Amino acid sequence: TTTRPAATTEEEEMVMAASAAANAAPPDADDREQQKKARARNKKKKKKRRRAPSEEELAALRSVLLWARRGEAGDDDAADCGGHLLPAGRRRPRVAVELHAHSARSDGSLSPAALVERAHRNGVKVLALTDHDTMAGVAEAMETAKEFSIRIIPAVEISAVYSPSNGSGANEPVHVLAYFGSWGPAKSQELEKVLSSIREGRYTRAKEMLSKLRSLGMALNFEDVSNIAGNGVAPGRVHVARAMVEAGYVDNLRQAFSRYLYDGGPAYAIGSEPAGESVVQLICRTGGIAVLAHPWALKNPAPVIKDLKAAGLHAIEVYRSDGKLSGLSDLADTYELLKLGGSDYHGRDDKEEPDIGSVDLPVLAFFRFLEAAQPIWCNAIKEIFANTTERTGLNGPKECHRTSSVDDLCNMCLSSPELEETDDSEVEVLRTEFADIILSN
Repeated sequence: TTTRPAATTEEEEMVMAASAAANAAPPDADDREQQKKARARNKKKKKKRRRAPSEEELAALRSVLLWARRGEAGDDDAADCGGHLLPAGRRRPRVAVELHAHSARSDGSLSPAALVERAHRNGVKVLALTDHDTMAGVAEAMETAKEFSIRIIPAVEISAVYSPSNGSGANEPVHVLAYFGSWGPAKSQELEKVLSSIREGRYTRAKEMLSKLRSLGMALNFEDVSNIAGNGVAPGRVHVARAMVEAGYVDNLRQAFSRYLYDGGPAYAIGSEPAGESVVQLICRTGGIAVLAHPWALKNPAPVIKDLKAAGLHAIEVYRSDGKLSGLSDLADTYELLKLGGSDYHGRDDKEEPDIGSVDLPVLAFFRFLEAAQPIWCNAIKEIFANTTERTGLNGPKECHRTSSVDDLCNMCLSSPELEETDDSEVEVLRTEFADIILSN
């Protein structure tokens, strides 16, 4: 009988490969020159393989550019993809869109205003501020964005927990992004009640993490963590991690997470997050688009995506700064979900963190997102109109003379006739009927 050799481990294979490379004869000058020419030929072939944009992509690009500029024509010609929304040297239509970024109002390092300025420097023209469990920074971002002609999508990343529907397996933390129209969420009080509850749970969670760290020999004061988080900001894991760095217990944030604060880690603690399905349903009720954030971080994304889709999920993140994830793209196709993505920028002192605006989101992906959002955001505006007139007791234009008109707000928030909420006859009727009504909020 022949003895079968033992299987080599991945580590052994790496050692063997390194040894072989070390023992190999170094290439001579001719070999190096041939390798250089081969790389140049391959690079040239790749450039030749770049296809011209399709008519569908060009049409989508024109509509998205118009939407991003609030209906104003630009100097650049979208037909030849030479506009300022496109990265230099690319032929495929691509809009500089950032759909996932955090400010200091949650666990980011930059203020909302500074975040918008950085996005502008990176060429971003559409920015969604997705702070954790709060929309407190949206107003500041929108005000700053006026200086740079950036379109802001009001958004929030909601913390939740997923429990397997079949009862098998452990609970898993999930994050669901909610994207709203220019007027924000309908039923805003209902949304804020849930967000406020989650934020309150963060304080309890932070104290539990500090207790676990103390048992591991790392004593930290809650006041220090609160000061790092900032006034009115609910402390999260990153704030605890920063306190660990400042106290000298770890060298950097990455080390704090990889050793202690990762999901299920020795200092990890859960908060008071609601079920993922209920969060998706809440987003749908309040006029938002629900998107599962970073599904690649989940232990088993397929059942999570399936159950959240049943609750009303619209999309999942598929595109990252390092490209599209084919496995998740296939899951999106299976469950007929939109494919989106963003950098998840926090502004940490980490060279490996993707910069804001670094994700190559295809223009068709963003166009389809806007197509799906249009009727949802439109209905939310109708509901906001109805609730506002009921709350203020307005029965018609003659009864109200205050400080700013609904028509001005409509013109500011509803601008593109192709993709924004104005493409609805009922909204236009409301605009006309209440053009002279003055809101007092």
